[in-house]
Amino acid sequence: MNYMRTGIIRLLVAASIALSAFAVVPALTFAAPNCNIKRNLVEADLSRCDLSGSDMTGANLTLANLYAANLRGANLNRAILTVTDMTGANLSGANLSGANLSGANLTDADLSGASLSGAALVGANMSGANMSGANMFHSDLVLADLSYANLTGADLQGANLFRAILFGTDFTRADLTYAVRRPGISRSDMDGATGLDKVKGLLD
Repeated sequence: MNYMRTGIIRLLVAASIALSAFAVVPALTFAAPNCNIKRNLVEADLSRCDLSGSDMTGANLTLANLYAANLRGANLNRAILTVTDMTGANLSGANLSGANLSGANLTDADLSGASLSGAALVGANMSGANMSGANMFHSDLVLADLSYANLTGADLQGANLFRAILFGTDFTRADLTYAVRRPGISRSDMDGATGLDKVKGLLD
């Protein structure tokens, strides 16, 4: 009899623990960002997470939420960041060489001193972003929105700016040698951009 009672009590305790876990875990999972990067990061919520200096080489962050995240000095070499929300994120000094950021939202993001060489930024929204001193050598910026972005001192040698939005973009001291907007690139091709009197690499 006592054996049966003990068994019933154990079952009730186990059921109670299981129900508690079921009630609590969803709240933790969906109500707050999960900053653990050692998992599937597709559509992950990493908003406001401190990921500074982290190594995410080749990580797939498609459709992830990195709103206001701190990725200062992070290694995102060859990472997939397509249609990722990085609004207001700190990516200063980050390595994004060869990364795919097509369709990403980088509005007001800090990319100062970041390496974006060979990165795909097709259709990315980079309006108001700070890319001063960034290495954007041979980056693909086709259809990207660079309106009011800060590209002072940026290396844009060989970059593809075809049909990119450049209204209010500051190119002071930027290097646009061999950059493409149409065949070659001239001041007339940079309508709305600023700082062109100090730009290197224009044809006129």
